[in-house]
Amino acid sequence: MRKIIYSMGVSLDGYIAGPGGDIDWGVPDEELHRFHNERVREVGAHFCGRRLYETMLYWETTDPSAGPIEAEFAGIWQALPKIVFSTTLESVEGNWRLATGSIADEVAALREQPGKDIGVGGAGLAAAFIELGLIDEYELFVYPVVIGAGTPFFPPLKERLDLELVETRTFGSRVEHLRYRQA
Repeated sequence: MRKIIYSMGVSLDGYIAGPGGDIDWGVPDEELHRFHNERVREVGAHFCGRRLYETMLYWETTDPSAGPIEAEFAGIWQALPKIVFSTTLESVEGNWRLATGSIADEVAALREQPGKDIGVGGAGLAAAFIELGLIDEYELFVYPVVIGAGTPFFPPLKERLDLELVETRTFGSRVEHLRYRQA
């Protein structure tokens, strides 16, 4: 069965964005961007919430000033089927579709289809996935910065999550990649 993987950049103190939504501390260098390209290439679909959808719209076109790594990512991202959950959007652009069913129904429908694993991004949407017990793996790209407040990677939990570390990697930029699965 296809796994659901929640993957985001995170500060050392556990935030994916600062108090004002700032993410400038999480811009990947060339080595990390290449790794992200490979990770996204390994998923067959991606779930996002509205805010992440709006952030990722940038990648729906190829910026002529983009370097080769960024252009490669744009091509990978554009080809990837993506599903956005939103109560305010009426239409979406690119290779996106608006979710019409519940989170559980959309996940079940995709998991039944053959294909690669499925990504989920955005803390708000991931919180709903976590509450429903739908996340199989957590990928954190831990940046060596403490921002003090903002949007947490993990929501407040009703029950403890027991995880098993299955992969680590340290990048030249000192970013730590940590991949966990449900224990």
